[in-house]
Amino acid sequence: MTRLKQNMADVLAHVSRFEFYPGTVIDVGVAEGTFPLYKAFPNAFHLLIEPLQEFEPALRKILETYKGGYIIAAANSQPGCLAFNVHTDHLPGSSFFNEAMGPDFDGTQRMVNAIRIDDIPRENGIQGPYLIKIDTQGSELKVLEGALKTLEETELIILEVSMFQFMVGAPQFHDVVIYMKNRGFVTYDIFGGTTRPLDVALGQIDMVFVKENGLFRKDHCYATPNQWKNR
Repeated sequence: MTRLKQNMADVLAHVSRFEFYPGTVIDVGVAEGTFPLYKAFPNAFHLLIEPLQEFEPALRKILETYKGGYIIAAANSQPGCLAFNVHTDHLPGSSFFNEAMGPDFDGTQRMVNAIRIDDIPRENGIQGPYLIKIDTQGSELKVLEGALKTLEETELIILEVSMFQFMVGAPQFHDVVIYMKNRGFVTYDIFGGTTRPLDVALGQIDMVFVKENGLFRKDHCYATPNQWKNR
C-alpha cells in the first residue's frame, strides 16, 4: 500500500499526475518562501503576498528564479489599514489575532496595509486557473472571504489549520471544513502536522482542499477492478 504523504512536496508530486498546471500560484503568508510550491510549478506566475516588510528581501530573492510579483500587504476580507501583532522573536508567527496564552504573548502591534485578493489587478501574467496556499496564523478564512471571485477559477487550496483555538476568535479544524464545503471545496489530503508542547496533542495540520466537482474528484471509485483483486 502506498504510504501517506508526509509533506507538501509529496502532495504536489501526486497532483502533477493529473496534469494540473495553474496559471497563477498565490502564496499568502510567504515569510522566507514556500519552495516546494514554486518548484512544483516553475512555469506558473507566482504572486507572493506578505504583510511584513522584513521579508521583502526574501521575496525579491524568490523572484530572481521564478516568474511573478509580490505585494507587501496582508490579504484580508476587506481592504484598509489594520492592527497586526508582530512577533519579533518569531516573525512567521505574527497574526491579526491575539494569543490564547494572554497579552504577554501577543507581540508588538503594528499597522499594516490590507488588500483583497479579488481587487488585485489581473495583469502582468496573473491568470487562472489558480492554486492558493494560505498560512496566516488564524486569518485564513478572512483571506478567502476576500477572494470569492478568484475561487471560481481555483482548483486547489492549501491551508494551515488548527485543532485548538490558539488565537482568540480564530477558526478551528471543524470551522474550516464547514466553511470550505459551503464554498464548494472539500478535503482532499492532509500532510505535515505539529503537536503542542502542552500535552503533545496534534496542534496544527496542513490541509488540501479541492473543488467538490472539479478535476481531482472525477472518479469516486476506491480502486480499479485489477487493483481490488490484487489488494
